[in-house]
Amino acid sequence: MSEKNAFAFFGSSQFSIYVLDALKTCGLMPSLIVNTPDKPKGRGLAIVDGPVKQWALKNNIEILEPANLKSPDFHHQLSTINSQLFIVASYGKLVPKTILDMPKSGALNVHPSLLPKFRGPSPIQTSILADEKETGVTIMLMDGMIDHGPIVAQEKIAVKNWPPKESELELILGRAGGQLLAKVIPDWMDGKIAPKEQNHTEAAFTKKIVKEDGLIDLTSDPYKNYLKSRAFDTWPGTFFFAEKKGRKIRVVIKSATFRDGKLKIERVVPEGKKEMSYEDFLRGMK
Repeated sequence: MSEKNAFAFFGSSQFSIYVLDALKTCGLMPSLIVNTPDKPKGRGLAIVDGPVKQWALKNNIEILEPANLKSPDFHHQLSTINSQLFIVASYGKLVPKTILDMPKSGALNVHPSLLPKFRGPSPIQTSILADEKETGVTIMLMDGMIDHGPIVAQEKIAVKNWPPKESELELILGRAGGQLLAKVIPDWMDGKIAPKEQNHTEAAFTKKIVKEDGLIDLTSDPYKNYLKSRAFDTWPGTFFFAEKKGRKIRVVIKSATFRDGKLKIERVVPEGKKEMSYEDFLRGMK
């Protein structure tokens, strides 16, 4: 891409990687990547490079990891790179409008839903939980509010074998979003696309997923429990509590299917034990 069409990329998750890979395949590479700072992980709380940082290092692209997006130093660094466009894909933080307005062509966001439906932090999981078989991706001009800006492009995606796992749908929509973005960028930067205002009266919002959301009640709707196991396959996972000899045990579900109107749990990890078949777990509870 020429200097005229140079863009910076904001992202931090696996979804961001799928978008970046699709752009790279189409010959579009960012001049700079903005990532969230590395966080300690695991029992030893070791600092581990996130997926976007690893991608940037592998592709020899400069990376910035600001702790504070309102920092004057960060603003100065952005102002010196001469990017004509910012791309934001699952960055994980609300980008201030002062930053969004910096590049000549603004900032485009890749969002894995058909906006205005499923705005917010968990559109992929919510699509599965809601059994929303019609899904897709949206390219939106960011305006400083959460998933509120006008739509630049949108594409419906047919997903086979519904419901998918969250990790599967993330891959499908990430790739589709990157491919759509690759088609949009040249015309957008040449001023050939007029963004269309969203119908805000139809807006639906998603919430931040927390660990407690993974709890399922085995006596409740089996299909909804199955949808939850699919939506939370990456994180936080699904679990239930069982009782043995007056002690409550947390049991993590590793795999499950839905057949004949019933949730069929296949593999579990009981608290303090290794992964086992659900049949072995039930035998051990007797």
